[in-house]
Amino acid sequence: MKKRIFSIAMAAVMAVSLAGCGGGGSGTTTAADTTAAAADTGAAKEESPEAGSTEAVSQEEAGGGGTLIVGFDADFPPMGFMGSDGTYTGFDLELAQEVAGRLGLEYVAQPIAWDSKDMELETGNIDCIWNGFTMTGRENDYEWSEPYMANTQVFVVAKDSGIASQADLAGKVVECQVDSSAEAALKEAPELTATFKELVTTADYNSAFMDLEQGAVDAIAMDVIVAGYQIQQRNADMVILDDSLSAEEYGVGFKKGNTELRDKVQATLEEMAADGTLKSVSEKWFGEDITTIGK
Repeated sequence: MKKRIFSIAMAAVMAVSLAGCGGGGSGTTTAADTTAAAADTGAAKEESPEAGSTEAVSQEEAGGGGTLIVGFDADFPPMGFMGSDGTYTGFDLELAQEVAGRLGLEYVAQPIAWDSKDMELETGNIDCIWNGFTMTGRENDYEWSEPYMANTQVFVVAKDSGIASQADLAGKVVECQVDSSAEAALKEAPELTATFKELVTTADYNSAFMDLEQGAVDAIAMDVIVAGYQIQQRNADMVILDDSLSAEEYGVGFKKGNTELRDKVQATLEEMAADGTLKSVSEKWFGEDITTIGK
């Protein structure tokens, strides 16, 4: 399984290169588009029926009165990121845009600080979190879609570091993204982290890779799919350790109680699996179908 997922990560880059990782095709939204759409959505909500009415509740649960605002980390390629042409793109964002279109909702890709995602969701600034969002360990914190992809947390090290296994991380500085699945997995492995010289966090994995390249840290704990993409895009002399930290599943997270929107998105994903759309998008980004819905 580890080797398969690693090969998927490697294939991701080839597929992204063919698709144009910053291209302005489907699944893209500019920063200007996001700002304008968010402002329009806020105005629409202010003009909506008074809170407590049946219509107001229905619109809020259905995705903000005709808009699907997707919260994502803009530094998390290939799931969601800003391309070189200034548009937001990625595997998850392309799926989200297709779902929104089929539901008749206006799609808005809203970049967020990952450690503020719960606040963004609770305050209604976003309608869902869709960005390689790990369900494992968070099952009761959100209304979840069914898992649509499997993933593992791994360690990335410099090829010439002499680090060949997790045991070799003893006395080393390890970095991960704050409030990430990797950080959560490390908290569940105190016997491992106790051997580290230090465990540090960063806002995003682009910064983590720069730290590793500069020798400021010895290893990065992160998602294998994103790790493979980063290594290939940077043409970096780095490797992914064979022994993984944890296995997990990706899902779309909604605010607790918002089962109406969750059910609509889930039904649409199942429809997309049945008609081959999920397979097609996955092959575009990863070179093969690695989705799990309907399988």
